[in-house]
Amino acid sequence: MEDAKASGKDAKVVKRLNYTEAVEYIYSVPKFTKKNKPSNTRELMDRLGHPERGMKIIHVAGTNGKGSVCAFLASMLHQAGKRTGLFTSPHLVKINERFRIDERDVSDEDFLEAYKKVDAAIREMVRDGFAHPTYFELLFATGMVLFQSAKVEYCVLETGLGGRLDATNTVERPIAVVITSISLDHTEYLGNTIREIAGEKAGIIKPGVPVIYDASRPEAAEVIRNRADLLGCPSIGLTGDMCEVFLKTDKSIDFSLKFGYYEGARVTVPFLAEYQVMNSSLALLAMEAVDPGHEIPLETRIEGIRRTKWQGRMETVMPGVVFDGAHNEDGVTQFVKTVQGLQKDRRIVMLFAAVVEKNFEHMIQTICTQTKLSAVVVTEIPGDRNEPAQELGKIFKRYTDVPVTVVPQIEAAFDEALREKGDGMLFCAGSLYLIGELKSILQRRNGHDRF
Repeated sequence: MEDAKASGKDAKVVKRLNYTEAVEYIYSVPKFTKKNKPSNTRELMDRLGHPERGMKIIHVAGTNGKGSVCAFLASMLHQAGKRTGLFTSPHLVKINERFRIDERDVSDEDFLEAYKKVDAAIREMVRDGFAHPTYFELLFATGMVLFQSAKVEYCVLETGLGGRLDATNTVERPIAVVITSISLDHTEYLGNTIREIAGEKAGIIKPGVPVIYDASRPEAAEVIRNRADLLGCPSIGLTGDMCEVFLKTDKSIDFSLKFGYYEGARVTVPFLAEYQVMNSSLALLAMEAVDPGHEIPLETRIEGIRRTKWQGRMETVMPGVVFDGAHNEDGVTQFVKTVQGLQKDRRIVMLFAAVVEKNFEHMIQTICTQTKLSAVVVTEIPGDRNEPAQELGKIFKRYTDVPVTVVPQIEAAFDEALREKGDGMLFCAGSLYLIGELKSILQRRNGHDRF
């Protein structure tokens, strides 16, 4: 495929493009672009005819939990028979995972057709002197074209980074805005305090649009509430005392949401991490803004929560084997809390890998000092962002006396960790990149398109 700065060629070149070439080009985009102003994304959407305007969009931002909230919302809408598109990031194995329609990843063929339209618009933009869209901006536009072509009624839309300057924030009038938990992450872009980061996330709030938010952190809640009030938005802040847990198992949690329409109803969230109680509750509250007339009955909403699938977030993939993409301070805190609730007298084994940008030593220290590990296997992620397994092994040995085994190759490390697990539990964590690699291994071994 031609360089982005070269002049456009005739349409026959675009028509000959295949799926593999399209994906390879998308992966190459970060090498020659940088973050653009929102006006650049608006220009792209203008040239595409604003495919996003024909959908009822629920816009979701936050530090942790936003993908889970999106998955809960999409599942409830699908359970109600609504044609629903789900746009999330990142993907774990295949780029198609970012675009789901009625609970299924889009096909290679549909992805390619949508991409061709976006590619043609980008060529025109570059020819006219506009900046080439970034990787994420390109994917956002492709998702909107995909959903328009599929005639989706509802679009559940996850922000990429932040909110105020995110490509998804070119959506002019969502039907609801959801802001999940706020913590310190991507501080080099979003600010050094909870209030600053909350301000960036609250940038997706639009005048008069209902806002549902996690109010667990008072300093974040104040920023979000003030922004909602300023723009005349009805808002609901969710706090932990609005949820009551009845039963916890290795596979699910039963709870009630003590608020309005949901008062007294028993909800089953099909994950073992307690933070999913808050995430599913945010989704339930958002449904009140989406469907205030209760066309979608309570039983359907609850069944949608129970049927939700979400990869790599405290996901049980095999008996006693859990994948979790915890990769920042708050994510690791929640990871530790979940392990603490499950360890009891069990053997707990950890498989860990990390990327260089993260504060992995603090993650390792937290895990070692706050859980009762029986053994650790460390590995490394392929590519130039990997932290060598030998270095990670040295850090683990500083904070734990349990056996630490270094296995650089991921598949061999996974097999070693399974052997160490015995009849206990294996937690695989440290990076979503690790989870993606492990997902690929399981898909290959089980012969599934998606595990």
